[in-house]
Amino acid sequence: MRGTLVRKLLARVLTVGLAVLAFLVLLLTGATVPGLLLAVAALGAGAWERRVRPGADLAAESVLVAAGVLIGYARRLDAGFDPALAAAGLTLLALVLLDGPLRAAGGLEIRVANLPVRAGLTAGHVGVAVPALVAAVALGALLALPTWYALLVSLLVGALAGVVGLRLARRRFRPSAAASPVTRALREHQPEFLLYFSAPPGSEYQVTMWLPYLERIGRPFLVLLREPEFLAPIAAATRAPVVYCPTLKAMDETLTSSLKVAFYVNHGAKNAHCVRFTQLTHIQIHHGDSDKAPSANPVTAIFDKNFVAGQAAIDRYARAGVRIPAEKFVIVGRPQVEAIEVRRPPLTPPAEPTVLYTPTWTGHHADADYCSLPVAEALVGRLLARGATVILRAHPYTAQNPASARQLARVTELLAADRSRTGRPHVWGVEASRTLSLVDCVNRSDALVSDVSGVISDYLYSGKPYVVTDMGADGDEFTARFPLARSGYVLRRDLADVDGVLDRLLGDDPLAGARWATRTHYLGDFPVESYAEGFLSAARAHLGTPTVPAQRPPVPAGRGQAE
Repeated sequence: MRGTLVRKLLARVLTVGLAVLAFLVLLLTGATVPGLLLAVAALGAGAWERRVRPGADLAAESVLVAAGVLIGYARRLDAGFDPALAAAGLTLLALVLLDGPLRAAGGLEIRVANLPVRAGLTAGHVGVAVPALVAAVALGALLALPTWYALLVSLLVGALAGVVGLRLARRRFRPSAAASPVTRALREHQPEFLLYFSAPPGSEYQVTMWLPYLERIGRPFLVLLREPEFLAPIAAATRAPVVYCPTLKAMDETLTSSLKVAFYVNHGAKNAHCVRFTQLTHIQIHHGDSDKAPSANPVTAIFDKNFVAGQAAIDRYARAGVRIPAEKFVIVGRPQVEAIEVRRPPLTPPAEPTVLYTPTWTGHHADADYCSLPVAEALVGRLLARGATVILRAHPYTAQNPASARQLARVTELLAADRSRTGRPHVWGVEASRTLSLVDCVNRSDALVSDVSGVISDYLYSGKPYVVTDMGADGDEFTARFPLARSGYVLRRDLADVDGVLDRLLGDDPLAGARWATRTHYLGDFPVESYAEGFLSAARAHLGTPTVPAQRPPVPAGRGQAE
């Protein structure tokens, strides 16, 4: 997160600085060649900024650069007033000013990936062509080409912008009764269900954890997104069509009559935009199972079905006073744990343990703040003192809180220093969160230290011991609020009991038997060899008889395409 902020700031400084410098050099000095080279550099900085800051408004900088290039062109030729150059300049400046509005209008268009839709001209093409035009005019100035060259390339890009602008205007103000290319392609695909997704940036893991199991259902489906930044990463993780719908109208075009079921992985506010389609069965499948307050969200009641991992989830809603009819719940297990290696008790204490530490984030609200990072440095220090190898896997949202980011950085520095000194293969950062999956981390470890989170439920499947941190002021009421902690070892926020807790975690593990019984309560009673069938069978049952043979459409060479 810190690196991303630095890149964004650097890109902003470079774009503004180079644009202003190029304009001033070309306006106030006779150094046209250095000024034009600076202008080209400013265009490159602007292209980089658009990559690190999608949607960045660079209109002011673009006008400065374009104006500077035109001044440089006139000075290079030194021919006085030139009608062709004046016309080229007016066209160029108009295109620069229209680039932003065209991008905004294009942002309201459906975008797709993994679907055979012919790619036409889009606002994105204009967005690439306009900076390229400014660079081409700068090149013409550097080579002292005749002014008709600048006019010609400006008119060509102007024609492109005109075609795109007319197309966007026609779709908005004179909608056709005919189906759009995306609608036609989806009708041919005949999807039987969709996965609907809307979330803050960095949340794509909520979808990718489910994609392998949705594909194993064996029916055609699509992923419907409400934020554009998820299109590329999610399309890369599946062969199914992925559709970005920026508006309700776009959703109307996307939801074909073949659809029967809509799955949801969170309680995002935009879920209501899809729940309004009453012809669908709406099923919440969640992106984890934990005793956190959000795991008993009253909004769950709006869905037709609530797929849960085990009886514990049903009890959690009742305990929170959330009344949902019993027939809405379906116990399906937690299919993502199927690849976790299971160790049945009794377990032999490891001589050189590997401990997985998974601090959660601070949450959106105070009642959902279970984060142990304020004491993480001391806690990890105790683990290192016992000769443990630590796998540090922080929550993806950790960097949203600057204090948490600093605390996490100190822990990683501690692990790096210990690895350098002792050679123990501690793991953290990208290696722990992206190179390794959560299942990989679980299988590599002998024990877990975690805050209240869904990681504990997943770890429970392994049968191995775990610690739950109590970062509130609950005291003896902690296990009543978070029953999963009854089968683990509770660590107080002041770490006063840390030595005794770690003795039990890494030693005789007296809760091994109780933990095995809790495993069924939280994760369902499904055979290990076919555990994921709990979810797959339930999903197929709600889909009913297949409408068409399950097959995917051919995917063109370019995955991300626009209508």
